[in-house]
Amino acid sequence: MTPRPRAVIAMNPPALADNLFGPHRARLASLVDVRGDVLTEFDSDHARTLLADAEILLAGWGCPQVDDAVLEGMPRLAAVIFAGGAAGAVLDTVEAVRRGIVFTNAGEGNAQAVAEYTVATIVLAGKRARYAEQIYRRGRAFVDREAELVDTGNFGRTVGLVGASRIGRRVAQLLIPTDVRVLVYDPYVSAEEVHALGAQKVALDELLAASDIVSLHAPASAETDHMIGRREFALLRDGAVIINTARGSLIDHEAMRPHVRDGRIDAILDVTEPEPLPADDELWSLPNVTLTPHIAGATGNELHRLGRDVVDEVARYVAGEAFIGFERVPGVV
Repeated sequence: MTPRPRAVIAMNPPALADNLFGPHRARLASLVDVRGDVLTEFDSDHARTLLADAEILLAGWGCPQVDDAVLEGMPRLAAVIFAGGAAGAVLDTVEAVRRGIVFTNAGEGNAQAVAEYTVATIVLAGKRARYAEQIYRRGRAFVDREAELVDTGNFGRTVGLVGASRIGRRVAQLLIPTDVRVLVYDPYVSAEEVHALGAQKVALDELLAASDIVSLHAPASAETDHMIGRREFALLRDGAVIINTARGSLIDHEAMRPHVRDGRIDAILDVTEPEPLPADDELWSLPNVTLTPHIAGATGNELHRLGRDVVDEVARYVAGEAFIGFERVPGVV
């Protein structure tokens, strides 16, 4: 009988492993020999001993960086499977490619969770659900919807998606059955690709000026840092809503403040800069700003989906099949 490949789990907090793999432990154990406890550091003698023997590294957020020095101590390592959006978050992917190490991620499962949260917020934003709840709670009496909730509903709304990322594409697809018009800005995606999503590709300025609701789905980079700033906020129409489930750095918060302070626009922020905001930040108390603690990504039982996807990739590796989440590194063949 062929021995099972030896695997090590590394993430922080350690309980994350139970949240990911709880329902999948038996299947995982049938595929690989998981050695030791969940590692949260790579510097101890105990950790180095486990790493030296590992063929597969199962990594999650909080995993220490797997750089050249760590890889030197992992001569048997052949595969890294990351329970998140991109293995590059914890792995020196260029060095991994040089060493012949394959790597993959569970980003599709996380994208589904973010997309579902985003679509839910879009629908509720169009219904002006938070405003309706506030006037209902304040009055504690019958609300004449035809008088007080006239500018509500999603029929004919225009939703602008900034970024046709894995998440942005899924949001567009989930919006197809609704009666909203979807605009997409992404300089790296063709108009044909956007059209296939049921949306229309436009320039960023046009998207901002035409959209009732703007949702951000671009990655954090030097190019996207504060991409929604003073000029961009001025383009938003009165009553517009901006949703950020991507990264806080995409929004210039100082440029946003006057627009939410006077109630001209609403904001739904699952991520901020910094994160969390200071306890005395005015955004906590503004009635038209919704703040959630980075919950758009997989939480609770949604982590089981990511764990399932990781174990599926383990099964492919053991069977000698290619990863379906294989990541290509720009500039590396």
